[in-house]
Amino acid sequence: MSPVRYGTPAGRWILLAMVLGSSLAFIDSTIVNLALPTIARELDAEASGLQWIVNGYALSLASLVLLGGSLGDRFGRRRVFQTGVAWFALASLLCGLAPNVEILIAARVLQGVGGALLTPGALAILEASFVAEDRAKAIGAWSGLGGIGGALGPLLGGWLLELGSWRALFLINVPAAALVIAMTARHVPESSDQNAARRIDVPGVLTSAIGLGGLTYGFTAWPSSGPGDPAVVLSLAVGVLALAAFVLIEARSADSMLPIRIFRNRAFSGANLVTFLVYAANGGVFFLLVLNLQVVSGYPALTAGLALLPMTLLMLALSARAGALGQRIGPRVPMTAGPLICAAGLLMMSTIGPGAPYWTRVLPAVVVFGLGLTLLVAPLTATALGALDDAYAGIASGVNNAVARAAGLLAVAVLPLAAGLGGGSLTEAATLEPVYRRTMLICAGLMVAGSLVAYLTIPGRAPARRTPARTFCDPASPPVHR
Repeated sequence: MSPVRYGTPAGRWILLAMVLGSSLAFIDSTIVNLALPTIARELDAEASGLQWIVNGYALSLASLVLLGGSLGDRFGRRRVFQTGVAWFALASLLCGLAPNVEILIAARVLQGVGGALLTPGALAILEASFVAEDRAKAIGAWSGLGGIGGALGPLLGGWLLELGSWRALFLINVPAAALVIAMTARHVPESSDQNAARRIDVPGVLTSAIGLGGLTYGFTAWPSSGPGDPAVVLSLAVGVLALAAFVLIEARSADSMLPIRIFRNRAFSGANLVTFLVYAANGGVFFLLVLNLQVVSGYPALTAGLALLPMTLLMLALSARAGALGQRIGPRVPMTAGPLICAAGLLMMSTIGPGAPYWTRVLPAVVVFGLGLTLLVAPLTATALGALDDAYAGIASGVNNAVARAAGLLAVAVLPLAAGLGGGSLTEAATLEPVYRRTMLICAGLMVAGSLVAYLTIPGRAPARRTPARTFCDPASPPVHR
């Protein structure tokens, strides 16, 4: 099958399938954050438990998303995407049936494995399926239409929570996943890379997982155990050493899932550094904002979820245009201006405290932050994927997703510590209020740093790329692999 044009029936089906598949993971993360106070009460979870409910998923996702991209390049992006969706659905079923917080965390880790298989596949399929001149539009539309999931997620999650069931937040993923699998099988073409590595990079997978896991455990345990606790010191040391070993292994391995040479591309490296800074800030915002609205400002769960609706509606309405703008004027301007606008929104968010009125305190901050994200996300993603040759579509997507997920993972572990959490509870207003305010200020600083990096490293025009022949095959035939 030849590459398709944006706006054609074939293009719309591909885009819809990828949007729905990606939305499974996106909606799940937003509504889980919304449900944290309820889960804490019903399962008697402490602050560290709440962090691990979020980070268990993020850890396995960040550790394995590069592997997911590599597997898609080798065995077929559609096949691996469908496998990830099915895995995600089964893990969601286990989450919904979890009798205690320990099993819920374990099920969230399994969910992350499914997310690691489906997430890079969605972007790689878009990159490989659309003609070159329409890819920025397709990615922008994917970002914007994903806003439908962002808009419906808090509404649906808040409604289910009002009915008293956080478990339904996970169980609803099962029928949605079945629909995505059927749609992908019928409408999405298979694509692969004939030059993909022949062996799975087991040492790379293990060292990246141990490294991120060690750092996450150490920073999460630090507030309650103290920096001198042997377990904290050991886990942080293991994390640092494992990540150093990961870099060495990837630099020397002939079948590495992360070819270090791709970072010689200035635009690719710059885009991923911006991604790390921006998504670290996003991780802090989306973890603590809905908690703060419920615990400190006194909003019901449904109202707290709906408070973020304008942000997702803005991305839905404007992301495709932002992608087209970045393609027309170059990515540097929107990638520099977007984080600065986000930083202004975060400064406004830092003032949301007890009894904060929605229309004058919450809404303006959410709108400003949403405008910044809308301007930034599509050009950022298009630059990260477009800086490398088409043969690296899965790797580029996997790297960018891994960077974003690792940033969010470390943010949830580190930012409450940096903001002075100590041994307090995130579901107590007296503890959460100062932690939230300081975290928003730190996140604003991360956004400013991201803007500076974009200005210094991102080209004024979209990077030129070589486009070797792609490997396409009919949806009904098996993928090409070697």
